[in-house]
Amino acid sequence: MHQTDTPAPSAADADVTAHIDALWIYPVKSCAGVSVREAEATPTGLAWDRAWMVVDENGDMVSQRDLPRMALIQPAFKLDSLVLRAPGMLALHLNLEAAEWPVKVRVWSDVVPALDMGDLAAQWFSDFLGPDAPQGLQRLRLVRFDPEVQRVCDRRWTGAQDAVTQFADGFGVLVTSAASIDELNTRLLQVGQGAVDQRRFRPNVVLGGLEAHDEDRMDLWAVAAEGGEVLFENVKPCARCPMPDVNPDTAETGHAVRDALQGYRKDHRLDGALTFGMNAVVRRGNGPILRVGQAVFGRWVF
Repeated sequence: MHQTDTPAPSAADADVTAHIDALWIYPVKSCAGVSVREAEATPTGLAWDRAWMVVDENGDMVSQRDLPRMALIQPAFKLDSLVLRAPGMLALHLNLEAAEWPVKVRVWSDVVPALDMGDLAAQWFSDFLGPDAPQGLQRLRLVRFDPEVQRVCDRRWTGAQDAVTQFADGFGVLVTSAASIDELNTRLLQVGQGAVDQRRFRPNVVLGGLEAHDEDRMDLWAVAAEGGEVLFENVKPCARCPMPDVNPDTAETGHAVRDALQGYRKDHRLDGALTFGMNAVVRRGNGPILRVGQAVFGRWVF
């Protein structure tokens, strides 16, 4: 693993040159994403990414693994508000800086302080997701990550230098490539299945100009963003649960994507788990603006 003062790859010495093909932010963990042309880089990842999370009555995280209909909740930013829309529901407007009271919540094995967003938000999520939910998931609440808290990523993968994230599963940035989704779609079409898009894999940064799954073979990569350089490090392959088989337009579930991945994406680094994309952390950069089209300079690791 690399330290903050490690020299960043540059145009002069990079092993690989690519570009940012797309940027995505997922304001509410496990709800739909927002495709953006630009995003602010922060130590926890992209600004406003996984800053809110749905929890059950015990404060445990709720995701599409539990409630696939979360895919139908569409967020949008409007002035100083996050606006959430869902079929059959009036829009829910949340002030970006607002919260009600402190709580403790669980993200996988991490228990972290958070801020409850109040009864109106809780009722909105319960009304949309609760009626058909399994026992224990009818009454839900929405919480916001406490910006005063640092949730440290798994040091087994980040090494001696700590990295932080908000409500992401484990790491601040998920990286895929356009070529990787093209390769998957070739395999899906060969067996008579429909093509899918990047939304199935919920990336933050989609890289263009790479061969399929070259992101697996990069460690450090840098972007000369507006306002300064941003240095990322790919630290862990992303093991895939059933969520890529949730249709983001209908919330219907299937198995075609995982069936296709079984044929070529068993990853020895994770004891044969199916992987797609790389978990990354921000090693340097707080405030620079990433934009679609910006050049990426990376180093190979094998």
